[in-house]
Amino acid sequence: MARYNCAERFHSRQRAFTLLEVLVALVIIGVALAAAMRGALSLTTAAEDMRYTMLATTVAENRLLELRLARERLEVGQTTTPCAQANIEFDCVQTVKSTPNPFFRRVELQVFRATVDGRRRHAEMMAVLPVS
Repeated sequence: MARYNCAERFHSRQRAFTLLEVLVALVIIGVALAAAMRGALSLTTAAEDMRYTMLATTVAENRLLELRLARERLEVGQTTTPCAQANIEFDCVQTVKSTPNPFFRRVELQVFRATVDGRRRHAEMMAVLPVS
């Protein structure tokens, strides 16, 4: 029967991991993975927000072009109309103000999207258009 001396037993115990070391390693890996997931979620949210801003800007540009091409009489006041782009519903708030020149009106357009927290403005544009 082979007998181990003290030095051989000491070296055999040194090679194995203790349960505490494994648990500490798992905690460190868990924290690192949680931080990575939070970073990925942040990037996804930023990309989605950028998409909404791009679509809202397109909505605002289209609305100002419609007003410019329609050559309708622009009355001073504020109107809110629903508008959609790429199956996403936005609210367009159009404010028409007078200018020092009576032949022109200042048109301000804000595009909002309904969120859980309320409304969020994604785009804002201004143009000076003839009264017609």
